[in-house]
Amino acid sequence: MRLAASSFRALLVAGVSLTAAIAPGHAQVATAAGEASSTPEAAPLADSGQEIVVSARRRDETLLSVPIAVSAFSGDKLAKTGALDLTDIQTVTPNTTFKAARGTNSTLAAFIRGVGQQDPVPGFEAGIGIYLDDVYLNRPQASVLDIYEVERIEVLRGPQGTLYGRNTIGGAVKYVTKRLPDKFQLTLRGTYGSYNETDGVVSVSAPLGELFKIGVTGARLRHDGFGRNTYLGIDNYNKDVWAGRGTVEFESPDKRLFVRITGDYTDDKSNPRNGHRLIPGLLSGAPVLSDVYDTRAGLTNPDNRVKGGGLSMSATAELTDHVTFRSISAYRSDKSYTPIDFDALPAVDVDVPAVYRNNQTSQEFQLLYKSDKLNGLIGYYYLGAEASTGFDVLLFTTGGTALPGLNGYTSGDVRTETHSVYGDFTYDFTPQLSLAVGGRYTWDQRESQIFKANYLGGFTSEFGGNPTLLGVPSTNFQGKANFRKFTPRASLSYKITPDHMIYASYSVGFKGGGFDPRGTGANAPISNPAVGRSYQDIYNFLLFKPETVKSYEIGWKGALLDHRLTFAVDGFYADYKDVQVPGSSGCTVGGVQTFCGITTNAAKARIKGLEFEGNAILARDFAGAGSSVTLAGTAGYIDAKYRSFIAGVPPADVSNFRVFQNTPKWTLSGTLGGTLPVSAGTLTASTTLSYRSLTHQFEVASPFLDQPGYTLLDGNIVYAFSQGRYSIGLHGKNLTNKKYKTAGYQYISVNAAGVPILNAAGGYTPTLGREGVATAFYGNPRQVLATFTAKF
Repeated sequence: MRLAASSFRALLVAGVSLTAAIAPGHAQVATAAGEASSTPEAAPLADSGQEIVVSARRRDETLLSVPIAVSAFSGDKLAKTGALDLTDIQTVTPNTTFKAARGTNSTLAAFIRGVGQQDPVPGFEAGIGIYLDDVYLNRPQASVLDIYEVERIEVLRGPQGTLYGRNTIGGAVKYVTKRLPDKFQLTLRGTYGSYNETDGVVSVSAPLGELFKIGVTGARLRHDGFGRNTYLGIDNYNKDVWAGRGTVEFESPDKRLFVRITGDYTDDKSNPRNGHRLIPGLLSGAPVLSDVYDTRAGLTNPDNRVKGGGLSMSATAELTDHVTFRSISAYRSDKSYTPIDFDALPAVDVDVPAVYRNNQTSQEFQLLYKSDKLNGLIGYYYLGAEASTGFDVLLFTTGGTALPGLNGYTSGDVRTETHSVYGDFTYDFTPQLSLAVGGRYTWDQRESQIFKANYLGGFTSEFGGNPTLLGVPSTNFQGKANFRKFTPRASLSYKITPDHMIYASYSVGFKGGGFDPRGTGANAPISNPAVGRSYQDIYNFLLFKPETVKSYEIGWKGALLDHRLTFAVDGFYADYKDVQVPGSSGCTVGGVQTFCGITTNAAKARIKGLEFEGNAILARDFAGAGSSVTLAGTAGYIDAKYRSFIAGVPPADVSNFRVFQNTPKWTLSGTLGGTLPVSAGTLTASTTLSYRSLTHQFEVASPFLDQPGYTLLDGNIVYAFSQGRYSIGLHGKNLTNKKYKTAGYQYISVNAAGVPILNAAGGYTPTLGREGVATAFYGNPRQVLATFTAKF
């Protein structure tokens, strides 16, 4: 299966042709994501008391009426809080972690309700689905989406396997861009602040005749480093991004046919983001640096660069007053080069130059039905994706820096082909009582090539070197696996009053299986000593199965005091089975120390918790029309526990010593806001206090990397001039300048409970390399940013 732009062209032609063929010359108005909408008033926002529409069930509903745990953020709310990218919303979303993955600005690691994935290597599937205008992003690279020209962001918590398919086992995130305006519009947005943050976004759009609109947006996003690479003399944690988006929209005169074609591109030229050593060098004695944003990492090959983008077309046609047809076609591609210096020292010791290449082609068809009592849809989805990687693991040098030593090289190519059919319908027995039932059947094929070998002589040809093969490859594997899964969903909701709804739901999600992309075939157990290690032995050793979650949820959404108080509360319980546990460690193959992947369906677990979101208007019109004081709060509690976890040699149940990674037990936030009419404009101010409890970075507790509970304080003040054409703002993030860990690497010998095993001299013992790896990455320091917007 070779994927290229020609694949997208074929799907694009198919989508357009099918839409044109079945549409009687008209279609319903659609949102930016291509979803049918007349933009009604809906769910409350924390900052304004207004309402927002969500499309969590692939049709437009108010936030308070949809029986799903979902958080929604309008573009206006995001602007008023100075949000810069997708990771900024985690502080006000219960039981959610969104962060840039280790060593990068652009790769996303996402967790919801204890489920996710932080390893970006092809072959490991995401646990949270990320959707850009209803297009699923198959890989995490280039998925830390910068926020500009956004209509809203929705965070759906819990398995979404019926309507969103595979790899939404923990939830889904929907990033919806704005529709083009009806008249010519030029919008300018600028930001300047701490660390020379200098962002500029320019958007221009115009109608072309009566039927077409065209829009173009360009963005320049940059800041200096939060720290320095003191060895290379360059910034660390800087940002240097160019991005753009172009859109063409067609709408029929009767507003019943809508077609939208969008292309986007991002070029991230930031320096490599290297970690901070937490222990002195075990070989060199290099001391720990005083600034947690500083590093001494010496790896410079390859040049750090991330390029990504795509093209999509959505078409919506209203066939009758009851039936709507929708097509979503897309092609996306990205490439990332990154030098990952695990030991964060000048020495060549666990240095990993890496490249990731991804492309995908997808097509989705939906047929929606609406009536007074029955509403829903049926659909078909196809995804063809190709993801490849290559990375050296430079373990040490011999004879000084002039003679590079051992390199544990790994390359992989993973090709995915997925087909699924699905349906989901809601029947209103009465105006109060509704039953929703749905299901999806998925055919998922994974084809993998994995190559691992040791070399002497430094970089492989992938990164400009010409080393000598040491022995024979430890893995030279090609295999194919097919998985099939049915994921149902059912919910029963009851409106106690027009302003209060209770619901109960059951849903199933799954994350695709595959082959360990870092697995070492030479370590595969031999089933028949008489014939030796067979292909089937290696196949079985590298294969891991899909993981599944069955979730049970109850919830209550309501509004009191003439909608001055709105809230959503839910409780959930999930059975988590065949949990995929990817990992890596130092190992010995053929008598040589090298780097091995270890991935198994090692565990099963249960997860339970509670979530709350509330918004209150404490005062209204107290200082003139439009004045208000608001209070918003969120709370998430999660109790995640492994019931079994098989690991070690010989295999043993170590569940009592295993924890859930990137899943704090408590996530809390409170936002106090106010709005005042001032002169001819409006002044809006808010402050947010958020708390996250102890967070583990891996399944084994780490005294080096685990982050104790911490609190962040943010503040915002925005003045919008008359008619909203101009605005200025001041935003403070992490005002107390809290230093907190978000990720890290560790290759230090520990016992089953994660406690370091000390050597005879009382020091640490490295499991990979010689300097010892205990390296952390940190969240952003205090930033103060000034913003302005202008619309013409």
